[in-house]
Amino acid sequence: MDLSITLTLLVLLSSAGAFDLGQSTRCVPIPKQMSVCQDVGYSEMRLPNFLGHSSLEAEVVPRSEDWKPLLQTGCHPQAQAFLCSLIAPVCLDTFIQPCRSLCVSVRDSCAPVLACQGQTWPEALDCDRFPMQEDMCLSPHPKQNSHLAKVLPKPACQSCPSVEESPLLRTVLDALCQDEFAVTAKLSRRRHHTGKPEFEVEGRVEFIRQGPLLPYDAQHLLQQWLLINLRCSHTLVRPGRSQLYLLTGSVLLDRTLALNHLFPWHKKDANLAVGTRKWKHHRC
Repeated sequence: MDLSITLTLLVLLSSAGAFDLGQSTRCVPIPKQMSVCQDVGYSEMRLPNFLGHSSLEAEVVPRSEDWKPLLQTGCHPQAQAFLCSLIAPVCLDTFIQPCRSLCVSVRDSCAPVLACQGQTWPEALDCDRFPMQEDMCLSPHPKQNSHLAKVLPKPACQSCPSVEESPLLRTVLDALCQDEFAVTAKLSRRRHHTGKPEFEVEGRVEFIRQGPLLPYDAQHLLQQWLLINLRCSHTLVRPGRSQLYLLTGSVLLDRTLALNHLFPWHKKDANLAVGTRKWKHHRC
């Protein structure tokens, strides 16, 4: 996924006209190629939609794909429901818009992701345009597992860490000693036709130093870091490749994860193997 996709999305949204609730609409099946709204709990949508799009082939389907980069970051558990209620509104006897409270909740979680990619929350999604009546609109779900959510780290939006090729042994040991965690992970960048993210963490994440990370959350956390920090990911991971890395970093006071060092692990890099082995046996 290219950063131009996100930019295209914002341009399209900023030019979207206001929807007139008094205009006539028709119900149509949600097309299979509209993958972002395939599992929302209903199969028919209204046209025109709430963004003023009236043509499935020319507007709705191609523009719905532009939401994928944001949705794949998992920025909010109801981001898909919010967006699909606008681009593929459910076909009922009455119009069901998202509540203002749902818009605010999604915006507050997802706008920082857009900001990390150099974009702003679209004017077409100004939350003031949505109704406040909770019983006549799509409202946010009650928060669940709030204690667990506070415990788990979240990916930080950060300046890109440097990729250090063929590092000195001292450099490796310093990173292992100074940072809070160290893992090995295989990062890949491939364009998929199945809707999978372009950037992925393949296979298992192996711990060298666990620190504040939780084993069951590490792979997902690194995956989200790649998708949120897209500008970094484009620089760090080559197209069509998968590469094993030694990654070290810290969990900051606000419970966000930041990567500090990335070492590509090639077979010829003896210093990485020696450094990790020395750290395991002697620590700092």
